[in-house]
Amino acid sequence: MKPIALVLQARGTNRELDVMEAIALAGAEPEGVPLNNLRAGKNHFIDYQMLILPGGFSYADALGAGKLLALDLNSYFSDEISAFVDSGKPVIGICNGFQALVKSGILPGNEAFASPARAKQSYKGTMSPAKQDDSGRGEIALLAKERLARNDMATLTFNAQGHFECRWVTLQPISEICVWTRGLDERIECPIAHGEGNFRVADDFIANRLGLQDQIALSYVHADGSPANGEYPANPNGSMLDIAGICNPAGNVLGLMPHPENHIYPYQHPHRTRGIHFGSGLPVFVNGVRYASLL
Repeated sequence: MKPIALVLQARGTNRELDVMEAIALAGAEPEGVPLNNLRAGKNHFIDYQMLILPGGFSYADALGAGKLLALDLNSYFSDEISAFVDSGKPVIGICNGFQALVKSGILPGNEAFASPARAKQSYKGTMSPAKQDDSGRGEIALLAKERLARNDMATLTFNAQGHFECRWVTLQPISEICVWTRGLDERIECPIAHGEGNFRVADDFIANRLGLQDQIALSYVHADGSPANGEYPANPNGSMLDIAGICNPAGNVLGLMPHPENHIYPYQHPHRTRGIHFGSGLPVFVNGVRYASLL
């Protein structure tokens, strides 16, 4: 039986049809569901095996890209989405969907910072012995707990170039805990279209945890596969560590700025007539559907 994917639709969402085609091609059954239907109880998160937050400009990006959609998620659907994520079901947020996942606090996923004890334990492994004193750990634990409450562990802010970017990029799948990228070794080429895709975290502690917990799912690279090293346009928005996408510590929630759903057929690539193979974005969705089928 095919897994059924809930494709969330808000005012201003405009990539739902693209991602629905990608999900269907990958073997699932997508269903576009307006937020108002969920709010009215006409649809329920529990009835679906996958959750998709597509790209676009939800609520015209008022107050910041994805901010009002994030408020919706936290205000009306916090318990349902938390249960969905905690159940291990796959979730993907693309572009505006990624922004909403981050600004709602769903990503980067703060399990490692959920209690002072866990924050102390996590931070201790990244500190030099000279700094591993009770006072230091307590301060970091408190800081982590406060940031968890404020959902400001990370953000997606304005592109470093100061303008909207619409171009093709090359991505390297990295994370092996992420169910969407696990086992993918071929680079992916797909477009971006955003003005606020610059991924940033609050401090080096959080950046270190993302790496240590294998949460960096996708990175921007040059066309030959060499690291972008922050160089424009290989890294099109200035994201730290060339991060194009991250997952939660459990690996079932992925957020990314590029649009893999817009390169699922060879004819979609701008250099399709050159007789060269370019990595498709379809395997990302195949991975997610395959994982959902096993739950």
